[in-house]
Amino acid sequence: MPAEALVLDANLLVLLIVGTTSEAYISRHKRLRAFAVNDFRLLTTRLSAAAQVWVTPNTVTEASNLAGQINEPARTHIFAVFRGLLRKLREIYVPSLHASEQKAFLRLGVTDAGLLLGDFADHVLMTVDLDLYLEAGRLRRKAINFNHYIEANRTIG
Repeated sequence: MPAEALVLDANLLVLLIVGTTSEAYISRHKRLRAFAVNDFRLLTTRLSAAAQVWVTPNTVTEASNLAGQINEPARTHIFAVFRGLLRKLREIYVPSLHASEQKAFLRLGVTDAGLLLGDFADHVLMTVDLDLYLEAGRLRRKAINFNHYIEANRTIG
């Protein structure tokens, strides 16, 4: 089976950015309290098997705002690594107006509503946001609730 292209939500992008910078930052970052180092390792393993990893400018912006919520010098270090990661990610523009016209916009906001648009129909959405995951299912979009991988990994490990 060919590798699938993945679309990351902002929460997983923050985990990727911070963990790539330093696994030690994961436990120090207030936006990553739900995650452990092994969750980051699981994410990178899954991403390494993907054909491509996609984001939107809205996802990148939200992740940037969240990733920066840590004290210096970690913040500067994280943004330096983030710059390099952006070179490896594929980015597609989703107009905010189009995202806001989605029914899910009223519950999910512009960033997540944009991830549900047709431009990503052949890609697999990977998220830790239950509402986003359920909406993707309602729209018959391929989606992975990364929390399922985390729980399975913790049960096995």
